[in-house]
Amino acid sequence: KRLSKQIVIFDEIKSTRMQILMVCLGNICRSPIADGLLRKKVKEKNVTFIIDSAGTSGFHQGDPPDERMIATATKNGTCIKDLRSRRFLKRDFESFDFIIAMDESNFEDLLEIAEKKEHKAKIHLLLGPITNQANGNVPDPYYGTMSDFQDVYEIVDKATDTLLEKLIFIQKTEPNQPI
Repeated sequence: KRLSKQIVIFDEIKSTRMQILMVCLGNICRSPIADGLLRKKVKEKNVTFIIDSAGTSGFHQGDPPDERMIATATKNGTCIKDLRSRRFLKRDFESFDFIIAMDESNFEDLLEIAEKKEHKAKIHLLLGPITNQANGNVPDPYYGTMSDFQDVYEIVDKATDTLLEKLIFIQKTEPNQPI
């Protein structure tokens, strides 16, 4: 009897926390910086969101973010060195309220994986309507220079500001409504 009471309490707590998953291809450049920036901003705003990141591929599963992205993040006051890459799983559709793709290719991959209409409704582009921008891609800096990593940091930093504002508004006004 006590265990069932704890489960009910946990379910009530879980339902009050919005859960956001940031997704790119390998989960070592773009989605970890989006994850790190959003975690930092959530902490600064003192809101109780759960943030995570994943990749549509399993190429780098268990690896830390790219060293160049860690260096860029650190230089800009964001810590991502403790994050580890993981592959996006179908069960993530049940666990997360919002699944934010870094580009159109991963957006399409996620739509293909989604089996239910309500799962598809959770998928958004970071540079899309969710952040009041025309649909677009966060460029992949993996084969680029340190300057490309800084550019991605700045793009994601600005987009996550808008995303967080929208998520806070949704949580306060319509906690169980999709965007």
